[in-house]
Amino acid sequence: MKEIVLQNKKNGMAVLLVTVVLYLLAVAGCVGGGMLLPGAFGVVLLVVSILWLSLGWIPLLGLKVLRPQEALVLTLFGKYIGTLKSEGFYFVTPFCSSVNPAAKTKLSQSGDVDGGSAKTSVIFNTAAVSATGAELANRKISLKIMTLNNSRQKINDCLGNPVEIGIAVMWRVVDTAKAVFCVDNFKEYLSLQCDSALRNIVRIYPYDIAPGVDTTGDGVADEGSLRGSSEIVAARIRDEIQQKVAEAGLEIIEARITYLAYAPEIAAVMLQRQQASAIIDARKMIVDGAVGMVEMALERLGENQVVELDEERKAAMVSNLLVVLCGNHDAQPIVNSGSLY
Repeated sequence: MKEIVLQNKKNGMAVLLVTVVLYLLAVAGCVGGGMLLPGAFGVVLLVVSILWLSLGWIPLLGLKVLRPQEALVLTLFGKYIGTLKSEGFYFVTPFCSSVNPAAKTKLSQSGDVDGGSAKTSVIFNTAAVSATGAELANRKISLKIMTLNNSRQKINDCLGNPVEIGIAVMWRVVDTAKAVFCVDNFKEYLSLQCDSALRNIVRIYPYDIAPGVDTTGDGVADEGSLRGSSEIVAARIRDEIQQKVAEAGLEIIEARITYLAYAPEIAAVMLQRQQASAIIDARKMIVDGAVGMVEMALERLGENQVVELDEERKAAMVSNLLVVLCGNHDAQPIVNSGSLY
């Protein structure tokens, strides 16, 4: 399906003025044909005026008004004839009908042309809408950049740990013909493809850096993770969605991770694991520093010949210094007033 953009159709104001003038002339014709112009000419004028007063509203059905960044897909007796894409006052064939199968579908945080939004990912409004200006607004397709904020999903990462993740996708319609005719409902299609792409990408990565995990597919283990490589993950999610929705005439501008956390059932265990890892790293740093300080103390004592210690006394001194430096609490000093020997 190839999009056809209708040009040179901005004749709405001229048609409206002509229609109004003809209505005024028809009223005058009714008065003149019935009273001022007797005979056959008066009868003909009266009949023509009455017919126009009865059917003259039909051209008004072809008047279409579009605001900036709106489009209207038109069909004539079931055949696609083109799309109105730029703002203006248009006149088309009165028997044309506008098509938008996603008119009653609202995406979360999506700026539709009727200004509506919903609290869930996809909500179908089943309320009946009369054929008025409100319905025409619903049939317009917004060309603005819109945001889809799908609900959080629970997905297993590459290590099998369940994580909860949510994304925000910035998108817009670039081909109205494909959006309307190539898929049943382009908004619902986009939402489902976002869920599918999110699952496909998340299952490749671990939540945090894990040894022996290949996230790029080159056969070499790397340090990719959902928490540490969020920009790369978001770019891959965006590319995955774009491949899926290109046939629907949609463009994915950007995808961002808005929420990332372990699932509640393992969150406490993973928190303990992170705390234990942090404690081990801190202890290792403290021990390394303490050993260096003890070595420095022994070297300085030996160089300055402050005191001569045998191996047994050196061992006792090292033990005492390590206890003082590596302990969790302040040491309680004991002063020896006698001889060391």
